[in-house]
Amino acid sequence: MPPLQSDEPRSRRGLLKAGAVAAGAAATAAVATAQTGPQKKVHRKGPKPKSVPLFNGAVSYGNLLFIAGKGAHFEGDIKAHTDHVLKEIEKELVNAGSSMDKVLKCNVYLNDLKDYTAMNEVFKGRFGEEPPVRTTIAAAGGIPGNSLVEIDVIAYI
Repeated sequence: MPPLQSDEPRSRRGLLKAGAVAAGAAATAAVATAQTGPQKKVHRKGPKPKSVPLFNGAVSYGNLLFIAGKGAHFEGDIKAHTDHVLKEIEKELVNAGSSMDKVLKCNVYLNDLKDYTAMNEVFKGRFGEEPPVRTTIAAAGGIPGNSLVEIDVIAYI
């Protein structure tokens, strides 16, 4: 609490006034700190959409980067789909100022668990010498857009 001014009486009112000034200063400092802390940033390759999108493809908060799931929406086998998806993820990472070796967490969603071994053949080594932690599941009902694989990641910038 700031010291009382010499002309302020040592009364309840003077003490309350001094406390209010201190509380106001603390609140102002808290707002200033919140405004300079981590900020949410959307990473786009093109202009901002005219209407609110369903979701964003890449969003960072501070130095964490979240890349939405990428699929392969063309005819092909699991190896072609996995290669395509990993290349798309790499493009998003680079666009946001990150890279494959900065990926911390990876989720892999397979259309069919029988593709696990073939997907791994393409996946191995794509994230550098120290790959991220990973979860792999077979999605009940398949992957949207008839992709054989969908992958999302969390990285740092």
